[in-house]
Amino acid sequence: MKRARRRPAWGKILLAALVIAALAAAWRYTPLSEYITAERINGWARTMRQTTWAPVVMILAYTPAAFVMFPRPVLTLLTVIAFGPWLGFVYGMTGIITAALATYYVGRLLPEKTVQRLAGDKLDDVIKALRRHGFMAMLAVRIIPVAPFAVEGLIAGAVPIKLWDYTLGTFLGMLPGVLATTVFGSQIAAALEDPSTINWWIVAAVLVAMIALTWFVRRWFAAQGAPAK
Repeated sequence: MKRARRRPAWGKILLAALVIAALAAAWRYTPLSEYITAERINGWARTMRQTTWAPVVMILAYTPAAFVMFPRPVLTLLTVIAFGPWLGFVYGMTGIITAALATYYVGRLLPEKTVQRLAGDKLDDVIKALRRHGFMAMLAVRIIPVAPFAVEGLIAGAVPIKLWDYTLGTFLGMLPGVLATTVFGSQIAAALEDPSTINWWIVAAVLVAMIALTWFVRRWFAAQGAPAK
């Protein structure tokens, strides 16, 4: 079992590559390119920056998005493109923490057995790890999700682990991913203005850092006997 857990997720990597290739082909060879243009995206970004209540909407959007399993990095990318890397990072992280607290307190309100049924038997090891290690386990599952974001929050609230451990673990665990998304978002925003301004060294450095971090967390999970998929 431990050997299987340590295998690289080549299937997921291949699937991600195929999705990216499909999106690129759709953009290049279908009418999608006529509707989603750099000019339109820049116009949308300018509108968002000039709208007073737009940051609040973007921050609050993370909470319902978490419960309906909407891809969180997409929201962060949109936020970075709209508000720039610095404000985009702040708004994105604030939205993530707000959503995390919402799922945590819902988990506190639900009976633990109900949350265990929602989580399924496959997450029993994660529940045990959260009970034993609190902050460290929360940090690990946020870096390498073993369940949807909302489900992890529900489990942490139902266990329960200390609110401080949960919040700090979530913040530090989500930080690398949000920083990476911010870098990619800023590069996408730059490409919309001038494709020649993309810094591929920065993109490559972020990818290498994320791969290394994922490897270390997988090793920690394997040592604890918890699944790291």
